[in-house]
Amino acid sequence: MQVTRPCVVSLRWRLEDAQGQLIDELAEPMEFLHGGDDLFAKVEAALEGQEVGFETDLALQPEEAFGDYDSNLVCFEARGLFPADVEPGMQFEGLPEGAVTEGMPADTVYTVTEVYPEHVVLDGNHPLAGIGLRMHLKLLDVRPATEEEVQAGSVGEPIFMVQTGAPPDASLH
Repeated sequence: MQVTRPCVVSLRWRLEDAQGQLIDELAEPMEFLHGGDDLFAKVEAALEGQEVGFETDLALQPEEAFGDYDSNLVCFEARGLFPADVEPGMQFEGLPEGAVTEGMPADTVYTVTEVYPEHVVLDGNHPLAGIGLRMHLKLLDVRPATEEEVQAGSVGEPIFMVQTGAPPDASLH
């Protein structure tokens, strides 16, 4: 079966930054909806029309991956708004209740980058924003997508597991 929209592809990959430092490696195959929200457009374009066994190397510019870094998504909030055990790498959906920073998106995942006695630094950028990526990709299987997968726009698995100092089960979307 060739990769055509919509279908489910099973992939393995090795993801590195532009300097060749490992960011993520899928040693075990993982399924993604081709034609949905699971994959970057450049990855989907490379897979379109391919068959099982296809391998490629892709270079992704920041705008083709997690976007450019936006310094306007960094803010400081009072230390007292966070749990006592707050530490760099922890992530929070939205700003904490009582936050005073205005104009920050409410539906963003914020990563704690620094903790000081009086305040905590939060970054609303994706941890890989602003980074050029290199990806070695291997197509292991292709199957028709179910109606549920097509309606959801996703197979439902996280895109990347990244080691950032966050807890080992923290996934990035």
